[in-house]
Amino acid sequence: MDLQKIILLCKNQDANAQRHLYSTYSGLMFSVVKRYLKNEEDAEDALIESFFKIFTKINTYKGQGSFEGWMRRVVVNECLMKLRKKRNFTMALEEAYDIGEAEMITPSLAYQDLMKVLENLPTGYRTIFNLYEIEGYKHREIAEKLGISINTSKSQLILAKKRIRDLIKKKQLIERAG
Repeated sequence: MDLQKIILLCKNQDANAQRHLYSTYSGLMFSVVKRYLKNEEDAEDALIESFFKIFTKINTYKGQGSFEGWMRRVVVNECLMKLRKKRNFTMALEEAYDIGEAEMITPSLAYQDLMKVLENLPTGYRTIFNLYEIEGYKHREIAEKLGISINTSKSQLILAKKRIRDLIKKKQLIERAG
């Protein structure tokens, strides 16, 4: 069944189409959720809540842009709401200060290795890194979504990249020693 037909059926609350959409995209969307939420139970809750919103708000999708991108925005917003509600999203922000432009991170890491590195970042770093580097949001958009300043978003990204580089170097040292 083609995606446009599935979307149309979902807009008419067809349970079979909803099941098909869920089975097709839940794995991909769960990987998005896991980039934001470490706790498995929180991640599963966020995925279910995201799909509930996707099914109840599907009429707002007007066919402009990719449907997968629209779903991803719903999922990311749900993760951000969950983080804001949790005690750990005081962002673990270190003082926002300008440390200059950080060099880009371009390690050749396997996806699973990158996920392990991201899991070791503080919540604030991980969230801003995901929003900026993976989801493609601009600092202005991140600042609005998280209720922080643009400079805080920028400094947290720089600090996240520095921490990622440090974690990668540490991992490489351990592998060489082993």
